[in-house]
Amino acid sequence: MNLVIDISEETEKTTVNLSGEIDAYTAPKLKEALLPLTKQNGLIVEINLEDVNYMDSTGLGIFISALKSAKENNSQMKLVNLQDRVFRLFKITGLDAIMDINAAIRGGSE
Repeated sequence: MNLVIDISEETEKTTVNLSGEIDAYTAPKLKEALLPLTKQNGLIVEINLEDVNYMDSTGLGIFISALKSAKENNSQMKLVNLQDRVFRLFKITGLDAIMDINAAIRGGSE
């Protein structure tokens, strides 16, 4: 499976719509697209994970790096529309406590 990254920029907010799977093969592409956005001072980066049906620990690492970069550059990172399976990864690792994750979680196939 591949990962499709669609970025739409507004004045103070950039939305990153992801579709597919985030794993060791697709993570470098995500990192390359996401990290430069978090380095823009004062920008809100909203990442829509509604169409991501699989993510492994490599994906978590990318989001941790992006969160660290956002904090260092006075920007914000928000994760929205996570499927249950993906949200569980953040919950199990405790990352749901430190990341801004939208509570509107969508169901996914098990």
